[in-house]
Amino acid sequence: MTETLQSADIQAIQAILPHRYPFLLVDRVIDINGTTGATGIKNVTMNEPHFQGHFPGTPVMPGVTIVEAMAQTAGVMIGTALDLADHNLLIYFMSIDKCKFRRKVGPGDVLRMEVTTLRGKAGGKIWKFAGRASVEGELAAEAEFSAMVDYRKD
Repeated sequence: MTETLQSADIQAIQAILPHRYPFLLVDRVIDINGTTGATGIKNVTMNEPHFQGHFPGTPVMPGVTIVEAMAQTAGVMIGTALDLADHNLLIYFMSIDKCKFRRKVGPGDVLRMEVTTLRGKAGGKIWKFAGRASVEGELAAEAEFSAMVDYRKD
């Protein structure tokens, strides 16, 4: 039996994540396989504010924003799989481990973030993920990270 994979466009992403410009770092999430794994897409453009100073004349996407984009992909995966849209979801980093950067990412690149769940379950607050970010099949960054899922009390 083949499982139907889900996806999330920008409207679905914004219903799950509280992030907004300039810190919403994922444009689309595809191939959402429950809470097992998903792929995020980030179209990198020169309009992004970090390129003004990182680095003038040689724009390079900061590594920390690549890791954040992987984490946002994981958050969308969890939110989609567990039907948490419009539930005031907050996700906080708890740790980042085994993080390595392999390739520069810059304007015009399409960053593809593949995340898999290492530990976590529906109803649980603590999750651990592995992420790999690539451009045109070339590895740009990888990391393991854990996060706590919480809800805003507005």
